Amino acid sequence: MKRIRNCRIGNIILKIFLISTLAFACYYLRDLFQSPFGFSGFRDNPSIFVVKILLIITVESILFWTGIILVYINCRQLGVKWRALGIFFGMVPILNLIMLGKIIKTADDEVRFESAKMKIDAERKADKICKTKYPILLVHGVFFRDFEHLNYWGRVPQELIDNGATIFYGEHNSASTVEKSGEELAKRIKEIKAQTGCEKVNVIAHSKGGLDMRYAITKCGAYEDVASLTTINTPHRGCEFADYLLEKIPEAQKLTVARAYNAGAATFGDVNPDFIGAVTDLTHKACEKRNEELPDREEVYYQSVGSIQTRPTAGRFPLNMSYLLVKYFDGKNDGLVGESSFPWGSDFKMLEPKGKRGISHGDMIDLNRENIKDFDVREFYVNLVEDLRLKGF
Repeated sequence: MKRIRNCRIGNIILKIFLISTLAFACYYLRDLFQSPFGFSGFRDNPSIFVVKILLIITVESILFWTGIILVYINCRQLGVKWRALGIFFGMVPILNLIMLGKIIKTADDEVRFESAKMKIDAERKADKICKTKYPILLVHGVFFRDFEHLNYWGRVPQELIDNGATIFYGEHNSASTVEKSGEELAKRIKEIKAQTGCEKVNVIAHSKGGLDMRYAITKCGAYEDVASLTTINTPHRGCEFADYLLEKIPEAQKLTVARAYNAGAATFGDVNPDFIGAVTDLTHKACEKRNEELPDREEVYYQSVGSIQTRPTAGRFPLNMSYLLVKYFDGKNDGLVGESSFPWGSDFKMLEPKGKRGISHGDMIDLNRENIKDFDVREFYVNLVEDLRLKGF
């Protein structure tokens, strides 16, 4: 991949810059304390010495800016934070070296990780391990939409496609009631069938999308069109903290937030968005009632996945703010959904956290495009889809 190659080149140049700069600094500093016969030449010919210094500064500057630009452009794991800190501390002695070391290590880790991943994909490309009998429909959660250039699922869809999968998206409202979203999704599946001639689809749904799809299957007749439903971190039993917030927040404030969100969502493609309806359908009370009304259909294979975040700082904004609130009401959680709410269907898999980080609600859809130690989200979905293929779906 060109991006990784350029990142590697930029990182090598930064290493050369760092090593050569330190070497020249030591060379001349040592000479300051030498006998009159120092080897830098500044005692014998100050003019030549100045020319040498200027030449070194020029060469080192070219090395640094070439390397840093290549890394900043091509290293995705740096993120906004480290890029900003690198710029902010760039002229602060000592701190700039520490930041440069962090940038080099981050780029090194990404190059190593992505190179290994490309090697694995190349070795299994011909096997098409994700080429399922039925195409995959990815269904997003609440407050997001499917955009062409800002994929809700991060790097996951391309990874699945590279391994043989056929991918479609729900393309439904970002905020609607479960009923309205379910109706949209049932219609969308009919469109996919008409477009491709496929008999059914395999659905992978994240968060509220799992509730929407269960409604579509049971109430909108989509059981005829869905071979399997895999829910990812879906609040099947609701979120008790949502009950609390809706009860405690004054009605005027709720309406103000709802109007602002609905107006913004409409500009991005939502048709009659319903912020309050979407949030209400995530409450424990609403889910408890709905579960009684939505029996699973025997025609569809149901399975579910959940994960646990272990501390507030493990999740990026806004999950770093909601984790403790959710923990108070729902116990162990992924930053939004309590662990007792995840299980649904004949198979359930809990992704146990390793170390101090855990796996957040956003991590499960590669929201931040972050390479997480001990959890390769792209490989997780490859294995999940391969398993569907092996099951005959």
